Amino acid sequence: MTAVLAERRTAPADAPAPWWLPGGHAQTIWAAVGARQAGGPPLGWRRERWSTPDADFIDVDFLDTPAPDEAPLLVLFHGLEGSSRSHYVMAFARWAAQAGWRLAVPHFRGCSGELNLAPRAYHSGDFEEIGWILARLRAGHGRPLYAVGVSLGGNALLRWAQEAGGTASATAHAVAALSSPIDLAAGGAALSRGFNRLVYTRMFLRTMVPKALAKLAQHPGLFSRERLLAARDLYEFDNVFTAPLHGFSDTDDYWSRASAQPHLARLRIPALVLNARNDPFVPAASLPREADVGPQVTLWQPPHGGHVGFVHGAFPGRLDALPAAVAGWLHGAH
Repeated sequence: MTAVLAERRTAPADAPAPWWLPGGHAQTIWAAVGARQAGGPPLGWRRERWSTPDADFIDVDFLDTPAPDEAPLLVLFHGLEGSSRSHYVMAFARWAAQAGWRLAVPHFRGCSGELNLAPRAYHSGDFEEIGWILARLRAGHGRPLYAVGVSLGGNALLRWAQEAGGTASATAHAVAALSSPIDLAAGGAALSRGFNRLVYTRMFLRTMVPKALAKLAQHPGLFSRERLLAARDLYEFDNVFTAPLHGFSDTDDYWSRASAQPHLARLRIPALVLNARNDPFVPAASLPREADVGPQVTLWQPPHGGHVGFVHGAFPGRLDALPAAVAGWLHGAH
C-alpha cells in the first residue's frame, strides 16, 4: 500500500503479499504472532482510568512519547478481545512515535486486564460508548483528531459516525475502519465454519467465556451458566451473553442492528473502509461496492492482507505500511 493517497476514491497500489506468506490464514496468523515491528526505542504508555456515566470505568492508554503541542491525536479502537498490546496497536504506536503524532488507545470494558463493574461488557455496535470516549478526548486535546477502529472497533466507530450524522465532524476530522466485519451476520457465519471455527472461534472463546463467568460471579443470575458453557461459536455466545446484556433480543437482532454496512450511505464524515478480499473473517462476497456507499466513503479492498495481516518485506515481515497508508489517507481526507 502507498503511504499517501492522492485521489481519495482511488484504491492504493496493491503491493503483493510476501511470497513466503501465501493466503489469508497465513497472513492473519503470522501478523499476530511473528511479524516484527518497525525499529526504534521501546515504547511506553501512560494509563488513565475514566469513570463512565453508569458508574463503571474504562482504561485509556496514551503513547508516552514526545510530540509537538499541535500534533494530531490518533484514537485507535481495538478489535474483539484486543488491547494496547495487540500487534496492530503496536504497529500504529511505532508509526506515531516516529511521525510525531499522539496516540490514544481506549480499552473496551473488560479488555484492559481488569474486569469492569457493570452488568455489561462491550459489543460491535456500541456507538454511544464510542461517542462518549471521542467527545472526552476531543474536549481535552485542542488539535486535529482522527479515529481508527480495527475489526470490531471499526464497525462500532462507523456506527458512531452514522448515528452522529452531520455533527460527527465537530469531534473527528476523519475515521477509518480496518478489517471490520461491517456485515456481522456474514462475518459470524464465516467464523462458525471449518478452520475458522476450529482456530479463531476457539481462540476468542478461550478468553470470552472466562470473562463472562467472572461477570456472572459479579452479578448472579445475569444469564444461564449452563447455556454459556454449551456455546461453541460466537452466534451461541452472543445469544446467551452479548445480545441480552446490551439490549438486543437475540443474536440475529444484535447482528442486524449493530452492523454498519447497511448505513454506509448515511456517513457525513470522511471514512475509509479497508478490507482485504482474502480476510478469513469477512467473506469477499459480503463486502460493500461503490454503489452501496455515499460520497464520503472510500473503499480499499486489496486482494491480500488477511485479517489485519498486511505484512510486507522479507521474512519475518513488517506491519509499518498499514499505519503509514491509513494515516496518510486520514491526514489528506479533510
